[in-house]
Amino acid sequence: DWESAIRVGVLDCGEEDNYETCKEYGIHYYPTFRYFQAFTKQFTTGENYKGADRELQTIRQMMIDFLQNHSQELRPPACPPLDPVLSSDITSLLDKSSQHYTAVVFESNNSYVGREVILDLILYENIIVKRALNFDKPFLEKLGVTSVPSCYLIHPNGSHGLINILKPLRSFFSSYLKSLPGVRKKLLLPLQLPAQENKEESTEVKVWKEFNKSKLYMADLESGLHYLLRVELATHKTLEGAELKTFKDFVTICAKLFPGRQPVVKLLETLQEWLVSLPLDKIPYDAILDLVNNKMRISGIFLTKKVQWVGCQGSRPELRGYTCSLWKLFHTLTVQAALQPKALINTGLEDNPQVVLQTMRKYIHHFFGCQACAQHFEEMAKESMDSVKTLDKAVLWLWEKHNVVNNRLAGDLTEDPKFPKVQWPTPDICPACHEEIKGLHSWNEAQVLQFMKHHYSSDNILYKYTESQTDSSETDQGDTREGKDKSLQKKPSGSRENKIQDKENTLDSGSKALEKLIANRGPVRDSGKSAAGSASLKETKQAVFFLGIGFSNLDMSLCVILYVASSLFLMIMYFFFRVRSKRWKVKNYRSSV
Repeated sequence: DWESAIRVGVLDCGEEDNYETCKEYGIHYYPTFRYFQAFTKQFTTGENYKGADRELQTIRQMMIDFLQNHSQELRPPACPPLDPVLSSDITSLLDKSSQHYTAVVFESNNSYVGREVILDLILYENIIVKRALNFDKPFLEKLGVTSVPSCYLIHPNGSHGLINILKPLRSFFSSYLKSLPGVRKKLLLPLQLPAQENKEESTEVKVWKEFNKSKLYMADLESGLHYLLRVELATHKTLEGAELKTFKDFVTICAKLFPGRQPVVKLLETLQEWLVSLPLDKIPYDAILDLVNNKMRISGIFLTKKVQWVGCQGSRPELRGYTCSLWKLFHTLTVQAALQPKALINTGLEDNPQVVLQTMRKYIHHFFGCQACAQHFEEMAKESMDSVKTLDKAVLWLWEKHNVVNNRLAGDLTEDPKFPKVQWPTPDICPACHEEIKGLHSWNEAQVLQFMKHHYSSDNILYKYTESQTDSSETDQGDTREGKDKSLQKKPSGSRENKIQDKENTLDSGSKALEKLIANRGPVRDSGKSAAGSASLKETKQAVFFLGIGFSNLDMSLCVILYVASSLFLMIMYFFFRVRSKRWKVKNYRSSV
């Protein structure tokens, strides 16, 4: 009913099509409320909501404040006056006939009932609603107003009197006034919104992927990393201070513990070495994005550029997805830390059994979009995270708290009806984890730990549905061809899930073969390669890092300019001394007798 004065719109920042818009408007957390004034001609990111809480009543009141703070010139034409009228203005209306009803809501200074009723009746004709404050006590006594809020009605024939309503609430006042004889809703044209062109053509049908719930899918983990690095992090234009330290620690842990495919691990290692090598207190996000997108064309690094949920897919697009993958990612990291206790040596994060949990805690605090979720996690962390003394206990702590969250969200609007929030692992996938003591359910934590170490190990990961670098390049080429000729179709990617072809690789054929071999190995951890093979792999990686790491296009351009300038300088000096030596020989030449 308030639409002609203030419109309410919703933008889903979890949709890929909206990533750039949410980044442009600097949306960090969800839900975020922004207000935009009417008739704004220049680009603006809007005004942030400043309410004390997120209750609907508080939000309505803040919307009213925003409308009232509008300058009179820029106020929407359909927005009625919201300021209180004087006693003299009301007196002039009494005992005079009119073509419409006039309702006056008397209220205290801090009440919003009058303004809410005014806005509720915008779309109704044959009635005007005003509000007045309860300052003029004699005038209120004259009208018979003994309490506020109260509603005084002036009829079209000039008669007037106090409305008798059971409860002095906004809904009661609005309902009564809408039901008066002759008061009816205006016939308005439907709101014209910008047309969305070719939406049917661009809509992609999501095909349900069959999956085994006892397995871990690499597609979920990689999609989570993609969303984290390219979407969630993108809302922060620069990283500095505690945010930068948190991100460095997170990347270090992932580079050392993530049990992924070689191209993804190599990307994380490259990013980690680049972050460590930069002696800067502030890093722009765009520089991180350039490295994640491999703008420097470093051989053999790759991370999918789209989400492909499998074990984390929801029955509707807005359910599960990223939050599910983030839980899986941190469960995987805690288990890998317990399986590889020496993996973090020489990183500055070793000898701390809480390192993954504390990094998760700081990441959620600084970067996770859901503020309410972040507050709940912080409360759980303050309560008992300090009691974790071993890497195994860290695995169990995160498992226990995940079940606490599942229990709290069971039956919530965010719950997927196809995947109800239950205590995990369920008896069908881990019977030994469940016990019954005196008729009450109990967890066998030793069995739970054993199950967790198996479920989140490299051996339990399936690579079905993962995207390879070849698939990605073919998709990009297909998009380019489609822009030129829409009739051309993309080529099927076939079964080349783990083959990596780098067409712009500048290494020799032997190095290319090695890169392909690395890419086809599947998981990096526990690969069982010989020491000599590991050494040669390390040397090759170091060579590639030396050629590419940390150098942007600007850096390479400066190197070329300096090289050319140095060459010219050496040539000039050479010719200068050459000419000078000739002159010296001529000057000191003596003819023979």
